[in-house]
Amino acid sequence: MARKRVSVTRESDTGRNQTFHDNYSGADMTRSQFVRQIESGNYSNYHVRAINGIKTPVSNPDSTTNNNLG
Repeated sequence: MARKRVSVTRESDTGRNQTFHDNYSGADMTRSQFVRQIESGNYSNYHVRAINGIKTPVSNPDSTTNNNLG
C-alpha cells in the first residue's frame, strides 16, 4: 500500500490541523504554507475550504484513504 503523501504533525486544542509533513519530499509546512502550495497547484489530491473563515487544507473526496489528512 502506498504511503500517504501528506501527514498532519500538529493539531490545535480544537482539532484544527496546524502543521503538515510531505512524506515524499520531506518538507514541513504550516497550514498557511500548505494552503498556498495547494492553491498553486502543487498538491492535486487536496483542496482548500474556508472553515469558520479560515482557509483549511482538505483531501479531495474519493474512495481511497491514502490521501486523507490525519
